[in-house]
Amino acid sequence: MSMLHRSRLATLTLVGLSFACSNSNEPVPAHQGDAEPGQTPSFAVGPVPMSTLLGRATFSDPKDRVFKVKRMTDNWHVEIKSTPALDLAVQSIAFPPGSQSSWHRHPGPVFIQVASGTMTFYESDDPTCTGIVRGAGEGFLDLGDHAHIARNETALPAQNVVTYFAPPGQPLRMDEPNPGNCPF
Repeated sequence: MSMLHRSRLATLTLVGLSFACSNSNEPVPAHQGDAEPGQTPSFAVGPVPMSTLLGRATFSDPKDRVFKVKRMTDNWHVEIKSTPALDLAVQSIAFPPGSQSSWHRHPGPVFIQVASGTMTFYESDDPTCTGIVRGAGEGFLDLGDHAHIARNETALPAQNVVTYFAPPGQPLRMDEPNPGNCPF
């Protein structure tokens, strides 16, 4: 292995580790990939998403162990209930062309809004590995009960705004091994 190849490998490792270990609310810079506009993105080694935690807060009812929110107007009804409390967190994630989240899961439901671009989501429990494609203005709901991966399989950038419902103080994301149901 040449010295230049080892140096590039060490740099990529450090970039990956700094992305995986960041607890900051500041954006985590994406690695600039080699894909030219119009080329099919490569997922082997390439760009990584840039993530910014916009905020996180715990919601609870000091008078009741069960935290409840209920609203009904005309033909619309929404209800949220947790015991004893819940954390609500919002994150913005920029996906450069050819980038992906890696396989992971969440401790609770996650509402993913595709703010711009196009994203493809894959579920670990889908033996056919059929992508769920969502474009700007569309959403993807992940209940958090099994692993999934989000991929920008286009030559254009994409932006997600993600809202997490989680037990207080729990991590918002847990990395998972590749389940083997997809060819990537």
